[in-house]
Amino acid sequence: MLALLFPGQGAQSEGFLNRLPRHRAVQDTFAEAADTLGMNVLTLDSPDALDSTVAVQLGLTIAGVAITRALADEGLVAEISAGLSVGAYPAAVSSGAVAFRDALKMVRRRAELMETAYPSGYGLAAVSGLSEQQVETLVAQQAEQQRQRVYIGNVNAPRQIVMAGADDALDVFIERALAAGARKATRLAVSVPSHCELLAHASDELLAYSRELCFETPRGIYIGNRGGRPLYTADAIREDLATNMRYTVRWFDALTVMQEMGAHVLVEAPPGQVLTDIVREYFSETSALAASALSFDRLVGTVRRRLERG
Repeated sequence: MLALLFPGQGAQSEGFLNRLPRHRAVQDTFAEAADTLGMNVLTLDSPDALDSTVAVQLGLTIAGVAITRALADEGLVAEISAGLSVGAYPAAVSSGAVAFRDALKMVRRRAELMETAYPSGYGLAAVSGLSEQQVETLVAQQAEQQRQRVYIGNVNAPRQIVMAGADDALDVFIERALAAGARKATRLAVSVPSHCELLAHASDELLAYSRELCFETPRGIYIGNRGGRPLYTADAIREDLATNMRYTVRWFDALTVMQEMGAHVLVEAPPGQVLTDIVREYFSETSALAASALSFDRLVGTVRRRLERG
């Protein structure tokens, strides 16, 4: 069973859209995105554009849908789709729950709301080497002792956790985490406090906006962010997309469910291979491939062979 994984903000790199395969489906996706957004989408991965939450989130969505369509054109259609944070949007397109044009409109609104809510002074930090329980203890201690609140934004793996909050609070938490035995604790290239209650109001606004868009019962399986479980109705997927900015992303739970459902070949959409690395570390019997690390022809051939191998 084939599953597609779609990365979130932080995976972007200069030129990532321009590095996508020269495939007809990719070019068609660029054209559809350009028509929807009224712009040259190949400018979304320039150095200046990557400073914009709006540009990054749109670019990641376009890249995810482009590689999905290119693989489908070669007969490789995912049975399961899951995305981390904004990656949930191309996952929803992949599963057939929402049209690409509507997903782009919703992503643009999402990113605008996030940027407007916290234009500066906030962001994310990644902590490796501590468990969720250990991190929760440090969060409580910091809130009590220094009145600085940070939040668990993503649980990407048992000891890979992303924190959200104000810059100064995150800097203090990084010091606490390292002192408590964290292997690594660093800031991420994200300028908004994603996946926490700081974005509750923005989430409510996005949910209201999403009511204007058409969602359908998915053809494939969509794995949600908030619960890390499959969602089978249009309304459930709409709510998951609209509200994932305010709730912790249970990514490791999502990966676990995919294994339980029989996904044995997982392909990560460009850019990067952060999600692939997590699969390889914790699910060694699963075949995990990063699309950005292989030529498209080699990717297609490798996926076909591994699916046939079972």
